[in-house]
Amino acid sequence: MILMLCGTGDARELALVLSRRGLPLLASVVTPSAAERLEEAGIRTRTGPLDMQGMVTLLEEGNYRAVVDGSHPFALEAHANAIQAAAALGLPYYRYERRSLAFDSHPKLIPVHSYEDAALTAKAIKGSVMLTTGGKTLEVFAQVLLGDPEVRLTVRLLPCLENIEKCLRLGIEQRNIIAIQGPFSREMNEAMFRHYGTQVMVTKESGAQGAVDEKLRTALDMGLYVILINRPQLLFDGNGGVYDSFDALAEAVQAELTDKPEYRAVKC
Repeated sequence: MILMLCGTGDARELALVLSRRGLPLLASVVTPSAAERLEEAGIRTRTGPLDMQGMVTLLEEGNYRAVVDGSHPFALEAHANAIQAAAALGLPYYRYERRSLAFDSHPKLIPVHSYEDAALTAKAIKGSVMLTTGGKTLEVFAQVLLGDPEVRLTVRLLPCLENIEKCLRLGIEQRNIIAIQGPFSREMNEAMFRHYGTQVMVTKESGAQGAVDEKLRTALDMGLYVILINRPQLLFDGNGGVYDSFDALAEAVQAELTDKPEYRAVKC
């Protein structure tokens, strides 16, 4: 049995690839809506956050043989917990990592290495700033940008109650909250940028599956400044590996588990 951490849409696709190969798995997700989408595709799930010790307990009780990490590229804590839990039990750890996007140099494309750098850069530029980095690090931007009379901060994030409450608690006005589920077409991105008079767009380099490429190119074509937060690096050289291909990862997992006497493929 495989424990798979699913935190993105492409993780769902990877779960299906593994399942079609007859590899039994349990998908661990944080939200009920994510669980529902996986269950609809025939993938068994568990819901709720897991710290390292919780993951160790789950792995032991379920007699799991491998960990597959399909968390978001920026989910460093989830990656670290999975690596440590797998290592504690001597299990192989496999991570799917989206291919990084390569962008030509552009005078209005500003790469930075952290959320803090992104907030300070936006404050230096001024104007109407649209934040598209989600709700988890909203405090960083609110602390730096709110209260500056030369900055209008709008945030585009998932339409969940937790996000809305957080925005209001931090003092972000209702008119500056765009609660909507992607992905977004070029036309929709362009319409939002025009409607809010956006001059600066802040985003993360989370790969093509995160629709960063479309959003970024639309913003640059419209003459906006784009502050791009570089993907954090988390090296792994233990038992298992990091892959940017569904099939390559699935083949590696299958080869590893087939060698184990406890493993037997499930025929679909």
